[in-house]
Amino acid sequence: MDNIAGHKSSLTWAVHISVALLVLLWLLPTLGLLVSSFRTADQIAGSGWWAAPFPQEESLQLRTAGPDEMTQDGDLYVIEGNLLEQNGAGDLDISAWGTSARDVSAYAPGKTAEMRGGETMTLEEDGTYRLTSAEAFEGRGERVFVSATVPPEFTLDNYERILFSDDSREGMAKAFFNTLTVTIPATIIPILIAAFAAYALAWMDFPGRALLVAAVVALLVVPLQLALIPLLRLHLSIGIGKGYMGVWLAHTAFGMPLAVYLLRNYMVGLPKDIIENAKVDGATDFQIFTRIVLPLSFPALASFAIFQFLWTWNDLLVALVFLIDASGQTTVMTRQIVELLGTRGGNWEILATAAFVSISVPLVVFFAMQRYLVRGLLAGSVK
Repeated sequence: MDNIAGHKSSLTWAVHISVALLVLLWLLPTLGLLVSSFRTADQIAGSGWWAAPFPQEESLQLRTAGPDEMTQDGDLYVIEGNLLEQNGAGDLDISAWGTSARDVSAYAPGKTAEMRGGETMTLEEDGTYRLTSAEAFEGRGERVFVSATVPPEFTLDNYERILFSDDSREGMAKAFFNTLTVTIPATIIPILIAAFAAYALAWMDFPGRALLVAAVVALLVVPLQLALIPLLRLHLSIGIGKGYMGVWLAHTAFGMPLAVYLLRNYMVGLPKDIIENAKVDGATDFQIFTRIVLPLSFPALASFAIFQFLWTWNDLLVALVFLIDASGQTTVMTRQIVELLGTRGGNWEILATAAFVSISVPLVVFFAMQRYLVRGLLAGSVK
């Protein structure tokens, strides 16, 4: 009975669970970047993003007051104060402390430690300390490592640094608009050209049509890297050079085969009676294309637009080869993230924020047009 038409398969639940797991696996890294973008560098280094809502045990490096705060108590020189207040660490409870990075939990609160220079130090749980020495203190304050339970902290400073920083190595605003300048035309141009070509290959009779369709399919397997240098030489020879026009045409060339193939397969499956009736009524091919075929092909057009937008937005290789902007640099978001990773790899909060900003736009585009993507893919594969 399972094979009767219209009977719901008993494995539908397995399909739903599989799709849900795939979506979850895809969204988890994005969620991690989102949470990390609001955390401080110490929190990112101390725990994973999933622990962000909970207090964390962290090791802090602090310094006592300097010789300016020194007083004399009999034969001893004394420096007293609150270690947390003097270092702006806030109201924390110290669980352990130490005087060496090799053992940051050597002493419990209230214990007295012998320092290297003969000094002694006592540190309480609330951060109050007493540092004593038989000789006058010199130089900077003593370095102390404390372990404390730090409450969760979220900040917008990372976004301020990314979006409004004057430091060209951190600021992403210019790279963001440069990426939009590359992506939007590189998405629209191949769609316009491929739509005309797909209609011709689907509904117009001319010699060599089958060979052109075969050539389009063959171009799908040509590696992008194989065409980079010849295409760059062509651009330089015709005077385009390395700029926005060059990168637009490069993305158009690399996206055209898939665009034509996807749109042609969709258009050829449109009802033939509609096209023939329009021709009988005297409609030209251009009128049929603009008034009938294009509106009916919107799911396929949206599907390719999503793919092309994602590929172009996340591209690094084509931008490196074909693009140099007015400042003489290839400033797109992927290149900016590479620069952050290479020169400021320790600032993980800035890197996480930059990465999330980079992927947030494609995510919005994808989820806004996902129904058209599914419809276009299903129609293209079935028809």
